[in-house]
Amino acid sequence: MMVAVATDSSTPSNDKPRRARRTRMTGAERRQQLLEIGRTLFAAKGFEGTSVEEIAAKAGVSKPVVYEHFGGKEGLYAVVVDREMRRLLDMVTGSLTAGHPRELCEQAAFALLDYIEEYTDGFRILVRDSPIPQSTGTFASLISDIATQVEDILGREFKSRGFDPKLAPLYAQALVGMVALTGQWWLDVRKPKKAEVAAHLVNLAWHGLDGLEPKPRLIGHRKS
Repeated sequence: MMVAVATDSSTPSNDKPRRARRTRMTGAERRQQLLEIGRTLFAAKGFEGTSVEEIAAKAGVSKPVVYEHFGGKEGLYAVVVDREMRRLLDMVTGSLTAGHPRELCEQAAFALLDYIEEYTDGFRILVRDSPIPQSTGTFASLISDIATQVEDILGREFKSRGFDPKLAPLYAQALVGMVALTGQWWLDVRKPKKAEVAAHLVNLAWHGLDGLEPKPRLIGHRKS
């Protein structure tokens, strides 16, 4: 006589433990993830040293996903640069509140140093010239954009001192370039402290402006 053995059909003995389902990212979340990964890689390796394969691998997706969102590495890089440009410009322009012209110089210097300190990867990307011909995201264009923000301030100061306000753009480029290039140096050494760096930058800029000659003359043999 055969005895039937009861089995639990709901849990076969050869079943493997079920894997936890992975939460699928939304399109916006995936785009943001790729931007953050790209930003980190571009800062560390530069544009040429970063590949679509590496970006996709870090994100845990296939290469076509990167192309779907950005059209390729160039498109991703352009968005990263544009975001950093806007972030820095917003920090600089937002820092220029009403006050004495010397204080405005301090505010601008602090804004750039704050950005370098808080968004180091972004600044590393910006100080490299963009390899994308159609992009305006280069360090030179960044300097020009920030200088435009301070032209009016210098123009008013020049006018009050009897200088030609048409020269304000030239001096704005010189001042902002000085701060930005010093910031590039400070990015790696981080000495002295940020406030001291700002104080020395303004010391040079302000006392240089304070002693400006209305019509500077060349003292060497070369006149043109």
